[in-house]
Amino acid sequence: MPDAIFQLRASCRGTRYSVKNIFRYRQLFCSEITDWRNRQLPYYSLPRATNIGRRLICSVATEPVPKQVEESIMDTPKEIFLKDYKQPNYLFETVNLKFTLGEEKTIVSSKIVVYPRLEGSSSPLVLDGVDLKLISLKVDGKELKEDDFLVDSRHLTLSSPPSGKFTLEIITEIYPQKNTSLEGLYKSSGNFCTQCEAEGFRKITFYQDRPDIMARYTCHIEADKSLYPVLLSNGNLIEQGELEGNKHYAIWEDPFVKPSYLFALVAGQLESRDDTFVTHSGRKVSLRIWTPAQDLPKTAHAMYSLKAAMKWDEDVFGLEYDLDLFNIVAVPDFNMGAMENKSLNIFNSKLVLASPETATDADYAAILGVIGHEYFHNWTGNRVTCRDWFQLSLKEGLTVFRDQEFSSDMGSRTVKRIADVSTLRTYQFPQDAGPMAHPVRPHSYIKVYEKGAEVVRMYKTLLGASGFRKGMDLYFKRHDGQAVTCEDFFAAMRDANGADMSNFLLWYSQAGTPRLNVVSAYDAQAKTFSLKFSQEVPPSPGQPVKEPMFIPVALGLLGSNGKDMPLSSVYHDGKLESFANNGQPVYTTVLRVTKVYSLVGGFCRSPVNFHAKDGSGYKFLGEMVVQLDKLNPQVASRMVSSFSRWKRYDETRQNLAKAQLEMILAANGLSENVFEIASKSLAA
Repeated sequence: MPDAIFQLRASCRGTRYSVKNIFRYRQLFCSEITDWRNRQLPYYSLPRATNIGRRLICSVATEPVPKQVEESIMDTPKEIFLKDYKQPNYLFETVNLKFTLGEEKTIVSSKIVVYPRLEGSSSPLVLDGVDLKLISLKVDGKELKEDDFLVDSRHLTLSSPPSGKFTLEIITEIYPQKNTSLEGLYKSSGNFCTQCEAEGFRKITFYQDRPDIMARYTCHIEADKSLYPVLLSNGNLIEQGELEGNKHYAIWEDPFVKPSYLFALVAGQLESRDDTFVTHSGRKVSLRIWTPAQDLPKTAHAMYSLKAAMKWDEDVFGLEYDLDLFNIVAVPDFNMGAMENKSLNIFNSKLVLASPETATDADYAAILGVIGHEYFHNWTGNRVTCRDWFQLSLKEGLTVFRDQEFSSDMGSRTVKRIADVSTLRTYQFPQDAGPMAHPVRPHSYIKVYEKGAEVVRMYKTLLGASGFRKGMDLYFKRHDGQAVTCEDFFAAMRDANGADMSNFLLWYSQAGTPRLNVVSAYDAQAKTFSLKFSQEVPPSPGQPVKEPMFIPVALGLLGSNGKDMPLSSVYHDGKLESFANNGQPVYTTVLRVTKVYSLVGGFCRSPVNFHAKDGSGYKFLGEMVVQLDKLNPQVASRMVSSFSRWKRYDETRQNLAKAQLEMILAANGLSENVFEIASKSLAA
């Protein structure tokens, strides 16, 4: 009966997400690098996003942004509600970007073809933008006057744009070398790198930085050839050449529409391991893994993992890679654990590099899984993306499920399943029982975390492998190139199989862990064995009353001869229902960071020091959270979670911990990431 318990979990522990940052995207959606290694063979549930949720940072310059850049006004973060979602008034057709990378500043030029969603509409066009210096703004080639637009610390607004299709040209100045948030474009250890999930693109140029704005991108990069011999972006390389002054350029074109969070750029001194993959249809795809030169010998397993993932996705889901080139970049100081940017995946080196002399079996398994996860996003997340960040589970939960299945097929399915369920029990169950409990798709967020692989697994359990594949095929057929919702995925599964699954949607809206009670009885005289199932969904923050959840349960009985005994009838709410097994097998499977974070995290796990009677341990953590929040909100938000169970302390320590949470919330310019964790912990 433990398999039945496995089915109770609606989701996996959240990244980027990120969400992701997302935030993971994401975001959600997370665990430290040590968690990646401790999740046992052959893999773990990927963190993401949000947030998206992956927690690696690097050490970069911390000088303030030049005074000419208007600093963002950090008001108290506002909660965003799913019910308030509105379609954008304007859509983007194409986006042409040009980056002139410099040692003190970078000039970004964007040329966007814009058209109203509703013909004839003339509502204001509001673009997101943070820490940007506006140099030039044109509409259809005409420079706009100051009265024609408004710029504040977060937005650029065109009050009266043309009523039909028009071209918007924007030139901005940014300062990657001083970008300590590690969102948008930043420079560290000599390399330029981007992280745009969930809302990093607004730190590159003014844009409608939301996932339901999908466009085709072209990216032109110019830089010093000696300092940055490698220039990478999304899609296919269509042109490159030399420029005056020891500079060179590269032009990349991505023929597939994508949201801004999937844009990527890398420039630096890197070398590549090259290989090829021949797709099912006979196309030859070039594969390259880029790293600093000294790390190149450690990329053999990563290349094996990539090719295995590409082959597996073709065999199991019929999904073929869609471009001529696939790049992976692995650098030691990438902010997130890994990011699925279209055709240019970026990883922290820890999740790519391995050698037999130093790596453990768990390291090899983690690399296999995470390489697979980011590659699988090419279809579940990139070709079909989420409409808004409430739908983060749509890409993250589905892709986590896919990478779990991949790792199971590459290794031991039983060992993998045990590791996944162990992770759920260790991380997700306590979260669902505390102040941070939230449904797979929350009704509101400040930042979203990812959950949901187990919901996807339940689809497969209910529909069987062939039914699940039919649902996936219909999902891609209907929604390729679209930004969609959890209901769209549900509808594809339902319609492809003609199944009545209306109650299943509660898994997306209700938080918490359902409790299943099973009572068994055997009547020796009648020779009948009965099982009585009942469930309770405990109240959680914002959801005091819950509806019963749709829970698939796998069970079986053995006869005296040791063979399976078929189940022929079941009572549901007192009504006898008979059914027959259709013969289809039932799958009863259910279910990163900086040295600073590691150091402080270790301190917080020390009962003697962290819980010192004078409150010095709490004070130390509170001060570190406020300090690091200005440099990297994602890491700071993970640290503040150490206060989440403060009400379990004795009265003296409760007051001391509460005081630190109040101090954190009162800090000027507090990030959304930290605000959410601290406020929910305080209100618990």
